[in-house]
Amino acid sequence: MSSCRAPVCKPLDRPDTRGVPFNDYSPQRGIRRAFCGCVKDNPLENFNGFGLAAPLLTALTKMGYAKPTPIQAEAIPVLMNGRDLVGIAQTGSGKTAAFALPILNRLIADKRPAPRGGARALVLSPTRELASQIAQSFRDLSAGLALDIATVFGGVPHGAQIRALARGLDVLVATPGRLVDHLDARVANLSAVEFLVLDEVDRMLDLGFIKPIRRIVRELPRKRQNLFFSATMPPDIRRLAGELLHEPHEVSVTPAATTVDSVEQTVIHVDAPRKRDMLVELFADAALTRAIVFTRTKHGADRVARSLDEAGISALAIHGNKSQGQRERALAAFRSGASRALVATDIAARGIDIDDVSHVVNFELPEVAEAYVHRIGRTARAGRAGQAISLCDASERDSLRAIERLTRLRIFSLDRRGDKGPKPAPVVRKAATPPAPDRPHHLPHRNPRSAGQQPHRARPGRRARPAYQARSAPAR
Repeated sequence: MSSCRAPVCKPLDRPDTRGVPFNDYSPQRGIRRAFCGCVKDNPLENFNGFGLAAPLLTALTKMGYAKPTPIQAEAIPVLMNGRDLVGIAQTGSGKTAAFALPILNRLIADKRPAPRGGARALVLSPTRELASQIAQSFRDLSAGLALDIATVFGGVPHGAQIRALARGLDVLVATPGRLVDHLDARVANLSAVEFLVLDEVDRMLDLGFIKPIRRIVRELPRKRQNLFFSATMPPDIRRLAGELLHEPHEVSVTPAATTVDSVEQTVIHVDAPRKRDMLVELFADAALTRAIVFTRTKHGADRVARSLDEAGISALAIHGNKSQGQRERALAAFRSGASRALVATDIAARGIDIDDVSHVVNFELPEVAEAYVHRIGRTARAGRAGQAISLCDASERDSLRAIERLTRLRIFSLDRRGDKGPKPAPVVRKAATPPAPDRPHHLPHRNPRSAGQQPHRARPGRRARPAYQARSAPAR
């Protein structure tokens, strides 16, 4: 396993890390570009130069944020001036604070009652987990301020969300599908929205949210500030930005689809039937203290979690078929260290924001190359180092080549096929079976005489029938 931690990323024809302009955007359309490189190019050494309100600076100090990240240094001044913005930054670069701070600063400076049935700021995200974490970031940054912040997403009852909308909100973080449900039920009113934020836009379009997004935008006032943030920016999102944004300022702190530089990447070529054994062998390394394992399907995630559990490795699965309570408990166990591995699908893991993830393991390579960037972005967060290990069988060679073309990297590889394959994984324990219900939904059918009980007694006024005498058949 020591070879997996060697320097592994070999650049091919690596692009300029200061950014790649969009060909679809022309100077004639008035779109201004801004690119930045690493943190040393950032002239701001702290958050005092942005003109943020004192409560926000106090909250930043308490949260331990001393120096703005590149995306924050470029985006916050633009947003403070009221401009629309397209922000491209890799996962874990501080995008949330980049749009949350200017919004909160405006809400503090321009105090007004929250609109009934709606919100002053609307943030759309692709998953429940990401929506919850964005809302928590708003709450942490606005600690001590009387601001109403709520989430709206599926998988939970409507009642609490309806009550929150009815009293009016300063910040609403929602997934598009459930928000459209509230719009159709005439529970939500978005006519007073001042800020529209679309976070992880590429994933929302991958999930088919383009129609719900357009449905939501039709309910918004024309005069508003629009913010687009994403780790990648394919052409369809550029077209959407051209439709919804007004002369946006473009900020890119990394080339589109560039992986995090602090992630050491390795691909292990292994036969498909031996992937489970290879995965268990990887976890024999004590360095895998907290790892996220990615699969393509929900059922695949459950199978991998069971396999790890049988090998004595604590693992939990998280995917769209899990209830919100199950997903939150799995994340809490993984965050606390009670579970060493979290097996997830691409959609569910998009909202995972845990700083101490040591490894990302691609049990199966993604079908879409851009998803690889988001997967490995779960590690090496908040300036830490991380490792990404991909298990690749013969059927996934094309996916691997697509990833290397997209990222412009030749990923270091190990050959564990054939005789070099891993040893069969031991079965330490059987996978845990779901607990039986406390009581059956009906009492078991049994012979009252065999249980030592009296036979059936007739109601008053009716003749009792002996328990041993069968009912006679009706006459034909």
